[in-house]
Amino acid sequence: MGSTASREDFEWVYTDQPHTERRKEILAKYPEIKKLMGPDSNFKWVVTLMVLSQLVACYLVKDLPWKWVFFWAFVFGSYVNHAMTLAIHDISHNVAFGNKKAIWNRYFGMFANLPIGIPVASSFKKYHVDHHRYLGGDGLDTDVPTSLECRLFNTPLRRFLWLFLQPIFYGLRPFCVSPKPITQMELINFVVQLTYDLLIYNFMGVKSVAYMLAGTLLTTGFNLVTGHFIAEHYMYAKGYDTVSYYGPLNWITFNVGYHMEHHDFPSIPGSKLPLVKKIAPEYYNNLPYHFSWGIVLWDFVFKQELGLFARVKRKYKTRDNL
Repeated sequence: MGSTASREDFEWVYTDQPHTERRKEILAKYPEIKKLMGPDSNFKWVVTLMVLSQLVACYLVKDLPWKWVFFWAFVFGSYVNHAMTLAIHDISHNVAFGNKKAIWNRYFGMFANLPIGIPVASSFKKYHVDHHRYLGGDGLDTDVPTSLECRLFNTPLRRFLWLFLQPIFYGLRPFCVSPKPITQMELINFVVQLTYDLLIYNFMGVKSVAYMLAGTLLTTGFNLVTGHFIAEHYMYAKGYDTVSYYGPLNWITFNVGYHMEHHDFPSIPGSKLPLVKKIAPEYYNNLPYHFSWGIVLWDFVFKQELGLFARVKRKYKTRDNL
């Protein structure tokens, strides 16, 4: 548990991200994929049902002993809240109401944010755009850990600890790597979330609020489904900075495992991403993929060649560095 990782730096590459070119090739060969783009008519109803289920759960735990509050936060609330973080991810790509109703998507993201207890939807949207546009971009993609994180958490025990602390680093990293001014939508998100939290506290009590927040910390820290945070962009196969997962947990995570396909076509809803692979199998069948997020987490902690430095990084030319 004390041996350090063998990597001492990121995997620097000097080529553009592969998704742009592959998208062009696939669309030229299979133009029917364009029909998959656009809103998912069922998505907003699924999200609404999950938000309401967490509201009911908050009511049901309000008088339980503390041990049962945290038990249900782990076995139920954490999985629903995890799905809500992924719903916010999909909503940031306008899959709820489409590009023509972008503002509806922004407010619906705040609605999906309610069970999480912490306002994240508007800030996530602001930085996630850069994650797609500048994948692995030095000083641009805030999904990539900082060098300080990589050097501090460079042993199996420390990497295991980092998995628990990941929500904190993920939330604070943008302010260090690529700070942006606070927007009006972020302020609205904050007011809406605070109002909801206060209403839950006023009508249901502190245990209901604790249930929400515990579920969020458990689902974004260390949990089986959180393996997707590592599986998506850590370099398990040399040179590949995006990898898909084709296991059963896609059923409860809005198909986030189809991540290669998602980065190729971010405007296609998660429910339709398996069709991309089905239509254009020759572009995906020979790529590396994961079949278990549990194994992903185990390897991330214990394999020396992995760890936080196992990320592809690039330099991009932007207006700020020309």
